[in-house]
Amino acid sequence: MEAAVAVMESEGVDTVFGIPGAAILPLYAAMRTSGIKHITVRHEEGGTHAADGWSRVTGKVGVCIGTSGPAGTNMITGLYTALADSIPMVCITGQAPRAKLHQEAFQAVDIVEIAKPVTKWAVQLKEPGQAPWVFREAFRIARSGRPGPVLIDLPLDVQRGLCNYDAAIDAPLPVDVPEPYPGRVRAAVDMLRGAERPLILAGGGVVIADAAAQLRELAEELDVPVQVTLMGKGAFPEDHDLFAGMAGLQTQTRWGNQIFLESDLVLAVGARFGDRHTGDLSVYTRGRRFIHVDIEPTQIGKVFEPDLGIVGHARPTLAALTAQARASGERRATDWPARVRKLRETLPRRDDFDDVPIKPPRVYRELNEFFGPETTFVTAIGLYQIWSGQFQHTYLPRRYLVCGQAGPLGWEVPAAMGVKCAFPERQVVAVAGDYSFQFLMEEIAVAAQYRIPFVIVMVNNEYLGLIRQSEIPYDMNYAVDLHYGEGGIDHVKLMAAFGCPARRVEQPGDIRDALAWASAESAAQSLPVLVEVMVEREANAAMGLSIDAVKEFEPVPELELAGD
Repeated sequence: MEAAVAVMESEGVDTVFGIPGAAILPLYAAMRTSGIKHITVRHEEGGTHAADGWSRVTGKVGVCIGTSGPAGTNMITGLYTALADSIPMVCITGQAPRAKLHQEAFQAVDIVEIAKPVTKWAVQLKEPGQAPWVFREAFRIARSGRPGPVLIDLPLDVQRGLCNYDAAIDAPLPVDVPEPYPGRVRAAVDMLRGAERPLILAGGGVVIADAAAQLRELAEELDVPVQVTLMGKGAFPEDHDLFAGMAGLQTQTRWGNQIFLESDLVLAVGARFGDRHTGDLSVYTRGRRFIHVDIEPTQIGKVFEPDLGIVGHARPTLAALTAQARASGERRATDWPARVRKLRETLPRRDDFDDVPIKPPRVYRELNEFFGPETTFVTAIGLYQIWSGQFQHTYLPRRYLVCGQAGPLGWEVPAAMGVKCAFPERQVVAVAGDYSFQFLMEEIAVAAQYRIPFVIVMVNNEYLGLIRQSEIPYDMNYAVDLHYGEGGIDHVKLMAAFGCPARRVEQPGDIRDALAWASAESAAQSLPVLVEVMVEREANAAMGLSIDAVKEFEPVPELELAGD
């Protein structure tokens, strides 16, 4: 276990999240004298989400540790979340001694078989001499190709064993960064130059690859507008002239959908064409060609077959496309970028409501105006996250973190802890719904104990809001109302029970002052601070089943659109 800890340190791990137990104590004994900081969480799922947040913001491999039995099964949701969003993570579990595994020993569960569907690799350490090599391989697999999680199961007797290991002559295993095939790069540039209304679609793979600079360089070289997916928010600055919004069914902009519908070619980089982005595929694909760039070959053609596929890491692929574009001469000028800017100006949504109860878009207007571009926002799943995707502005990579595909409620608070542990100097804001907050609210105690300060903005409609809206076609409002008594859970008192400040806001004009108070109070006390914003209970978010049929539930500005 000393070798395993030395490997973790050399892989860049300085913080781990976990819960000790009898079956994992040899690892903890080795870790005690290391330079790794351990954060004791209150639930193993919370530990996985904290490691996930730490990984997303650093780009390194996050680590969560637990004992045998239910510790591992509690990690499954976090493993699934990391696999779905391509987040490198290693989860380590204790296990009963090898001789007891077939005897139904206490807390002995076959966690390797349970975890296989939600990991890139799940492995049980069989011999002490394998320890440094299994740990090295776990980190290599987590970081390579399409990143993702690994689970290592450690029987107690193996942990207690000895192995030969010399850290002075060891190092991380190399990770391949695949270059694109030049012929496909040339074909892609020819297609981009031949298109009248091309778009670049930047997915989460651009952020993971740290390729934002190369993306911008290509866009500016070819004067091609850039859209982002939900996972790609921050890959391209949203105040750039070539920013073309976001297309989709839920997290989308009105102008983004219209721009996509008018495009004739889409260069998708590190995007997996998720169903909440594409919607009806016949609408999404009709009238345009697609180039799909991905590091994972089996992703290409999984949802629909593109006109051209390119296998490669996003950073060298974007750089190669730019080099080829420069070598092949200037792109002919078109009025397409101007059309994109016009659509952006004329198809906004309102966020300036003064209504009471507060309309949710107003909350995001205040967040945009109060917090600076360096702020890291963390959000999860629900109407509050959909409004966030529609209204929040992001300018830098790894500053907007969202559990995009798996969507586990409760992700925000532990993920925000992970971000703050990685970058203590950074302003961190978790945007949560009331129900999501309640899922893993015990992790507030962890942030209080370890003095991990961040701001929580709760958008509280006292509903399972997204499910309530989804029930409208069924003509029902069933099993989704969380209001009871004098107003359900008193979150201000709840935060006080954890020893943390909180404030409730019911007037739109009070939101900004509350954000200022929370930011100052969090910094002064080194604690999480809650701003609970009471919003219109049955407000709906704009969404639909296809990108050409999104229903608006609030009045939209009536502006003249040239060319319509």
